[in-house]
Amino acid sequence: MAWERTARADRGEPSQRRLRVGESLRHALSEVLARDMLRDPDLAGQSITVTEIRVSPDLRQATAFVCPLGGADMEAVLAALGRAAPFLSVQLGRRVRLKNTPRLTFVADRSYDEASRVDRILRTQNVARDLVDGAGSAKPTGDDHGRS
Repeated sequence: MAWERTARADRGEPSQRRLRVGESLRHALSEVLARDMLRDPDLAGQSITVTEIRVSPDLRQATAFVCPLGGADMEAVLAALGRAAPFLSVQLGRRVRLKNTPRLTFVADRSYDEASRVDRILRTQNVARDLVDGAGSAKPTGDDHGRS
């Protein structure tokens, strides 16, 4: 059992506890942001998605990956969230029971941008042609086991 924890730590994989804490923090932070409790003008009326929270092994640091909806200025939103981090930490401490409330840092989540870029590439004519050519050139092999 102990060797499994060591092997997982060597691979850099988060433990089940870190994953559970991160998910609890994500839900709590999403709730706080949805209630529009922040008075910063850069966050007024902003709808912000919290896609993931990664927690450090000692549970003292938490990195929140966020994405503002509606094409808001990402840099302004990140700066405003950074200013609001102490308040947000207090709110998280009230909602999630931990020995220490983690210090929050906010990072732009670019995964949606990357997914849409890959989707655009897959929809190009060259890729569509290759997919059709690849599917059309497959030779039938007979039944399931390759026997004719």
